[in-house]
Amino acid sequence: MSVTDQLLDNNRAYAQSFDKGDVPLPPARRVAVVACMDARLHVSQILGLEVGDAHVIRNAGGAVTDDTLRSLLISQRLLGTEEVILIHHTDCGMLTFTDDEVKTQVFEDTGIRPAFALEAFADLDEDVRQSIARITTSPLIPRRDRVRGFVYDVHTGSLREVTPASAPELSGAPAPTVLATAG
Repeated sequence: MSVTDQLLDNNRAYAQSFDKGDVPLPPARRVAVVACMDARLHVSQILGLEVGDAHVIRNAGGAVTDDTLRSLLISQRLLGTEEVILIHHTDCGMLTFTDDEVKTQVFEDTGIRPAFALEAFADLDEDVRQSIARITTSPLIPRRDRVRGFVYDVHTGSLREVTPASAPELSGAPAPTVLATAG
């Protein structure tokens, strides 16, 4: 039996006692969480969240990309979230390579060099600061004043807050791509 088949069996058992069908669409705690996809992070348990409490957006490294901004735009403008929590973590795989290394490997295997950034990073705290800056400088995100970033320690289970960059330091952060133009 494949892992997918095992997980489908798990879903059948879950559905038999499912009682969350009446949870409202907007998140009850009015918060969006951007976190790494690492399997060691159980975001709901880390933050004590229940079904319906928050939007949880996950990707490799918890990077704030154009797609992350798209999700945050929808989360805030259409579904009323007011705060953003960023969670990166210790021992992240994104610390173990560079974009160029992986792009070269993919090119050698396929003849195609990915045009998108893989968002690898060498400094965990600096990447959290860059992620905060990408949100707080985006004109597309209406509520930018309540964005906080954290590093989760995979060995202790604790969160450590990262101090955002000051205004002069923000100028070094790559500006987010504007997904639309006026008019």
